[in-house]
Amino acid sequence: MKITGVEVIPVEIPLKRVFGGSRYSVASRCTVITRIQTDEGLVSEVYNGDNRTHLREIVTIIEEELAPIVIGQEVHAVERHWKEMAKRAEWNRDRKLVMEAIACVDTALWDLIGRAAGVNICRLLGGFRQDLPIISIGGYYEEGKTLADLGREMQRLRDWGMAGCKVKVGGLSAEKDAERIAVARDGAGLDFMIAVDANRGWPLSEARRFAKMVEHLDIAWFEEPCHWHDDARMMAEMRRATSIPINAGQSEMTAAGVRRLVAAEAVDIVNFDASEAGGLTEWRRAAALCQLHDIGLAHHEEPQIALHMLAAFPQGIAVECFADPDRDPIWAGLIANRPDPKNGIIAVPQGPGFGHELDWDLVKRYRLN
Repeated sequence: MKITGVEVIPVEIPLKRVFGGSRYSVASRCTVITRIQTDEGLVSEVYNGDNRTHLREIVTIIEEELAPIVIGQEVHAVERHWKEMAKRAEWNRDRKLVMEAIACVDTALWDLIGRAAGVNICRLLGGFRQDLPIISIGGYYEEGKTLADLGREMQRLRDWGMAGCKVKVGGLSAEKDAERIAVARDGAGLDFMIAVDANRGWPLSEARRFAKMVEHLDIAWFEEPCHWHDDARMMAEMRRATSIPINAGQSEMTAAGVRRLVAAEAVDIVNFDASEAGGLTEWRRAAALCQLHDIGLAHHEEPQIALHMLAAFPQGIAVECFADPDRDPIWAGLIANRPDPKNGIIAVPQGPGFGHELDWDLVKRYRLN
């Protein structure tokens, strides 16, 4: 089965309100749909990423640099295609954008392999289980949002079928954010997973203080607690200072970056993002590394692909989404046959490949090309 064409569709949907993390704010949801055609009539139907600044540049890289590499080639040769595409990141440029572009093509290739085999991606990767706990990213800083609102948000997420929430921290002092987490725990109840994500927002001293104040609240993990410039060393020190598991990896753009964190003994959980770092082909290298070191697997956002990937491995913990449709209208509406979570668990789609059927009316409304 050979590749005959590559179509790339950038999509951007403005959000109804602005959501704030420790050092950023979000006003739109973006993604790239990649449709690879084959000589046997199969076509991929997947989407990747949420780059709100360089969306068009990623599309240009795919159309002008990566598509010519794969057109005319055998679909199943993913390692060879990946190696050839990765050469485009070797010269002096914004390499992360190249890795995001590679992720789009690589994910579409895996979708085609699953469609050709008649099985879902989860089974192709190992098929450890066919469902997984699902948590929401939430607890954002929003204008006018009160502590009481935060507590009600946790209950609302439970009502929507979530098993937990990853709450944003790092934008306030350790004391004020610890107060927010206590309110979130009260609103959620003891059987609801609460994780915290500082998005590299704090120096080591502040992160330590915060951890000590929330350890008793049964925190599932503390994600990217420290500033980026010396994160491996600081997270290793955090691991020694707290009983809360440390989670990182989403800011790495290669599996070698994950190896750096593992070698530094800086992480208990890795949330390497296949959509930002070269796709499934690179992600499974990082996953195998984590399996060898008894390190848990999460994934930064992207539930439409992460559900298959995490469920395939025994150390997969939970898939994360934006349960609030105001935060992610794409997860809420782009997949016409998306499974709904029940009692904190979401089923892996059973259709071949990723099993997606996209809502093309929504695509036509918000596509940029």
